[in-house]
Amino acid sequence: MVRITDLVGNTPYIKLHNAKSILNADLFLKIERGNPAGSIKDRPALYIIEQAEKKGLLKPGDTIIESSSGNFGISLAMIGAAKGYKVLILVDPKTTQANLNMLKAYGAEVIVVQEKDDSGSYHKTRIKLANELHQQIPNSFRPDQCFNPTNADAHYHITAPEIENQFAEGFDAIILAVSTGGQTGGISRYFKEKYPATKIIAVDAVGSSIFSGKEHSYLLPGMGLSWTPTNIEHIEYIDEVYKVPDETAFIACRALARNEGVLVGGSTGACVAAAIRISQSNNINRIFCFAADSGERYLNTIYNDEWMKSQNLNTQCDLSLLKGEADKLQVYSNNPAEVANYKPELLDTLKSPSKHILKNRKGIVSI
Repeated sequence: MVRITDLVGNTPYIKLHNAKSILNADLFLKIERGNPAGSIKDRPALYIIEQAEKKGLLKPGDTIIESSSGNFGISLAMIGAAKGYKVLILVDPKTTQANLNMLKAYGAEVIVVQEKDDSGSYHKTRIKLANELHQQIPNSFRPDQCFNPTNADAHYHITAPEIENQFAEGFDAIILAVSTGGQTGGISRYFKEKYPATKIIAVDAVGSSIFSGKEHSYLLPGMGLSWTPTNIEHIEYIDEVYKVPDETAFIACRALARNEGVLVGGSTGACVAAAIRISQSNNINRIFCFAADSGERYLNTIYNDEWMKSQNLNTQCDLSLLKGEADKLQVYSNNPAEVANYKPELLDTLKSPSKHILKNRKGIVSI
């Protein structure tokens, strides 16, 4: 019997053609909207749940509790509906109405956390409340995507080999948007172990302090934290870091829609902008990016002229403008270990249930 969860993975890819006019390399996008809940987060969500089932931590009727403003929560809600789990997702006021509607359509219970944390965001307050509810609610399980190393393991064991099998010629550069660190940690580990010459490029939002720097609010969804996630166990595997402004990322999204017929989210736009900049480098001929989700989730924001204008953002969609914005990007760091912002104390202050797992891992984070 085939379940909806059996369709996770084996997503297709495309090569950009019309945008080749502003690229000095071939750019491949792996289309993660092909997953059943519509994003790359289906992969770690399913892997974490299946590992928990194997360990006896989850049984039908139990409650999955997670902090997520978007795709990961939607993935868990889909999996919960398919496997018979209750799902409780903690979101914040930045969560789009589309994401809220999807969570509720799958039957998830939603709590909107209104209190900001000390960075001006909601990540820490959401996570702390999720952990407290986990302690209070019997027969509950916390995937804990920000701290659970199984997040990165999913991409190491499943996503990265899938990329390797699809692209026998390999890549000169792999570009990864950073949020909870799962993609970055798992895929960088796999490719640096097997293909050390492949450059790993991490892309963060301007305003995020994953790699230190000044913190301030930003609009890019699905990116950024106020600390370096423990899922990046080997930060030395990252060759370069770029920080991309909201406007540049959104121009990239809109340009891809108009010129390639590809509708993507903000994190993909940020990575494509970085790819255009990186393609100007010597010996970079083949670049890989994820199209992490679908732009349909952002029709009321990124693709809405009135919303863009309300945020004082450029609504143009032409490739020449995108090229000009991408050319402005500079390497934020080519030694990420020097700008690492690990905060192992958060495991205690936020009462992370993953602390006992991390004690047994060999990374640079001291627990």
